[in-house]
Amino acid sequence: MATQRLWTDEEVSRIPRVLAVFDDIRATRKSDFVNNFWRALANEPALLESTWSRVKEVMIAPGALDPLVKELIYIAVSTINGCSYCIHSHTAAARAKGMSDEQHAELLAVMGLAAQTNSLASALQIPVDPEFTGG
Repeated sequence: MATQRLWTDEEVSRIPRVLAVFDDIRATRKSDFVNNFWRALANEPALLESTWSRVKEVMIAPGALDPLVKELIYIAVSTINGCSYCIHSHTAAARAKGMSDEQHAELLAVMGLAAQTNSLASALQIPVDPEFTGG
């Protein structure tokens, strides 16, 4: 159960500030669907605006990383942080951007290996090689 009310489209239509963000989400994504993340953030219009602005800046605007790579990173970080909502949302976004079943399987293999080797290096307290730090 959400800790905040999820706004309906009718409620959104009564608050111009929130409606403007929802309209931009729909236009940017070329979809009428606005997911529950944004509907919960509508309770805090300033947070809604700033979060959507940051998402557009980092995830949507062209950059050095292609859109699928950004989604794969988001899935990995969401897994580390234990955010089921974000794992589902960004896996769907990655699939929409062309992620194949083989790519998803490879992502999971890399994540599993990183988790294992990170744990081993941490448990063994292995010092960082000077070559990795420029020293």
